[in-house]
Amino acid sequence: MRIGIHVGHWEGQPHDLVALAVEAERAGMDSVWTSETWGSDALLTLTWIAAHTQRIGLGTGVVQMPGRTPASAAMAALTLDHLSGGRLRLGLGVSGPQVAEGWHGVAFDHPLARTREYVAIVRGVLRRDEPVTAEGPHYPLPLPGGSGRALKTNVRPIRPAVPIFLAAMGPRNVALAAEIAEGWIPFLYSPEKAAIFDDAIDRGRRAAGLDRGPLDIAPMVPVAIGEDVDECRDRLRPLLALYAGGMGSRSANFYHALVSRYGYGDAADAIRDAFLDGRRAEATALVPDAMIDELCLVGPKGAVRDRLDAWRAAGVTTLLAKVDQVDTIRTLAEAAA
Repeated sequence: MRIGIHVGHWEGQPHDLVALAVEAERAGMDSVWTSETWGSDALLTLTWIAAHTQRIGLGTGVVQMPGRTPASAAMAALTLDHLSGGRLRLGLGVSGPQVAEGWHGVAFDHPLARTREYVAIVRGVLRRDEPVTAEGPHYPLPLPGGSGRALKTNVRPIRPAVPIFLAAMGPRNVALAAEIAEGWIPFLYSPEKAAIFDDAIDRGRRAAGLDRGPLDIAPMVPVAIGEDVDECRDRLRPLLALYAGGMGSRSANFYHALVSRYGYGDAADAIRDAFLDGRRAEATALVPDAMIDELCLVGPKGAVRDRLDAWRAAGVTTLLAKVDQVDTIRTLAEAAA
């Protein structure tokens, strides 16, 4: 099992993601990944990291598909792959209705069909074997009724295929990731409950045919390491409350549905109701210790070392440790050694 770090995105003010990436490279970790919401840009922060590192893999976890056309994402991937010497892994996600419609002004509909079209166009650009065309209906190329013609990128990619990862949680989305992507990025992934995804993954791999290699299962895992396990849990509790309670509406929240499938339905309902009613401190306090222990890496270094075995046993191939401190990276590297 490879271990990378997920440094996220800026919150409120810019902060130094490079120091985390440099330490991860020094410690021999596999990769460093960035993200975006409605502030800093995942590809730009990753480019800055690329300029300050030499060997470590570079991933987006994830780029929001509603925020860029497929050709735009492919151009950015082609450019960053060149600038980094072929180190890029392109993580993509459909985001959710709040970001797609409220921020980018793009309809959040037909996410599976949109994802399939998007990935096909990105791959077509990077192959550079012919002008890129697509029937649509979501991303038709060239635009029907327009005057433009199909184009082939005027820059030769450093390699004909950048590994594509998809963020996915629901069964159909996970199946699609297993079918068309090299990797899958889940969040709030339980190694004890990993079997709930098996049918979707198997369905996707069968649809892909026998020519596809193994799927890189790369969950993003929150990490807090320290001798005081209660203090470590409290550092992660607001994050789990946000996702289980606030990433959606009362009727639609991928993460609420997921932790409910894990057996935390009553707690998830209470967290959601408190969070959406504006009682965020109460929502945070309602996150059970057991949920944190199951979905995160938390506590003393020895406990984290032992806990890593559960992720290995679940078939995780790249664990993306969500970290924000250099000391945590050092300690995690020691625990994983």
